[in-house]
Amino acid sequence: MGPMLLLSLSLPLPASHPSQVFNAKTAELLSHHQVEIRQSFPKEGWVEQDPKEILQSVYDCMERTCEKLGQLHIDVSHIKAVGVTNQRETTLVWDKETGEPLYNAIVWLDLRTQSTVERLINKTPGKSKNHLKHKTGLPISTYFSAVKLRWLMDNVEEVAEAVLTHRAMFGTVDSWLIWCLTGGKSGGVHVTDVTNASRTMLFNIHTLDWDPELCRYFGVPMEILPKVKSSSEIYGSMCLGDQSAALVGQMCFQDGQAKNTYGTGCFLLRNTGVEGSVAIAGAVVRWLKDNMGIIRSSSEIEKLAGEVGSSYGCYFVPAFSGLYAPYWEPSARGIICGLTQFTNRSHLAFAALEAVCFQTREILDAMNQDYGVPLSQLQVDGGMTSNRLLMQLQADILCVPVVKPSMPETTALGAAMAAGAAEGVGVWSLAPGDLAAVPTERYQPQINTEESEFRYARWKKAVQKAMNWETTEPENASQPLSVFYLSPHRPPVAGSELAQWAQNEYRGLEAEKDGTCRT
Repeated sequence: MGPMLLLSLSLPLPASHPSQVFNAKTAELLSHHQVEIRQSFPKEGWVEQDPKEILQSVYDCMERTCEKLGQLHIDVSHIKAVGVTNQRETTLVWDKETGEPLYNAIVWLDLRTQSTVERLINKTPGKSKNHLKHKTGLPISTYFSAVKLRWLMDNVEEVAEAVLTHRAMFGTVDSWLIWCLTGGKSGGVHVTDVTNASRTMLFNIHTLDWDPELCRYFGVPMEILPKVKSSSEIYGSMCLGDQSAALVGQMCFQDGQAKNTYGTGCFLLRNTGVEGSVAIAGAVVRWLKDNMGIIRSSSEIEKLAGEVGSSYGCYFVPAFSGLYAPYWEPSARGIICGLTQFTNRSHLAFAALEAVCFQTREILDAMNQDYGVPLSQLQVDGGMTSNRLLMQLQADILCVPVVKPSMPETTALGAAMAAGAAEGVGVWSLAPGDLAAVPTERYQPQINTEESEFRYARWKKAVQKAMNWETTEPENASQPLSVFYLSPHRPPVAGSELAQWAQNEYRGLEAEKDGTCRT
């Protein structure tokens, strides 16, 4: 008899959708395949994906992964369960009768609902973004699914009609995939798990179910919502929100253990039910490459930043989509400050890597304050952990060791583990004594605490300068220009032309003041 195998469908990032097969006994990765998914940006701040392309990528990945197993002379019939890990807040609506999506998936980074969020907050007692936190554990923010769903119902005729005629189904990516993979319009299972439901602002974290009062608040009919299940059980397929899956894959089963996943954003989870999210992490490297032309490939940033070993006082706050935890400030926008004539593209690259680490430090500080016990080490995973400079910077800025597993993509492993541990599958034990040891690489802090705290204090000063920059109301055209805000969707500008780009932006604003037309 061959090894018991577990297939994991991992959709944690906006543009990268892999599948992996693991040995249930050893956690060894046996086969994998990855497909890139396109993103579209119809307007400034909007981020979408094609639901059909997402589904097709899953079919392609499963087929190619199984083909590779065959080349290794491993029988695919030994696959005993399929786990799904996914983007959580990304929002979809589809027609249950035709099986067709009614609009593109609105990705978690999308900012189109900022005006809706501002109106909701302004109507709350004391204009508090935490008005619903006692039930949801979340601030009112563009990040979460309820406001995205509300936008779809208000602005997409097909969605509004499907809701009225009782044909609409809502879900995050897990619900869409599981419904399709278990039959679709011919009896597909419409479900989600608690880790996905908890990121919608419609889920009561105390009752562990959809909350009628929250649904009325957002005007969402409960009939379109998926049934909430646990993260490890059989219902055609198994699902687990991506960051919760990574927590399992890192084997953070002890109270207080924490992991941070470095992907498009950063997602820090602690085994106390606490989570913090950073919108822009790997995305800042992509911005330096695609928009600014400072690097030709993402892998170049480590070498470029390593050439100087310091930002020399340059600080980069990449608040392209506002600031997430711990600020939850949608009006913030990206800034680069502390520039001198000495500053070059290497310093900017170093500042970009530091920004990822500073944002993680801010979340961890908030968690330590809530939990009451400081973290002794941080476990890390995700694509950016291949950057050794970044990992060392993270240890230096946190002043605690950073521990990286030999296999950085633990999200897929966690989904496979949860699938294998489900009742009725039972091919993977999550008991501490039964877990296989995973080889790790450890980064120790190499700077003194005083230097780390000084750099961190300067970062926090830069963050304050990024606050309250963008509003949904038109700005006074006669207001003097003080700083340029940065967007992930600006057209490409070569690094050597940064000053010229800024000068052109200023001239354009001056032309607008004069009533002349910008070209």
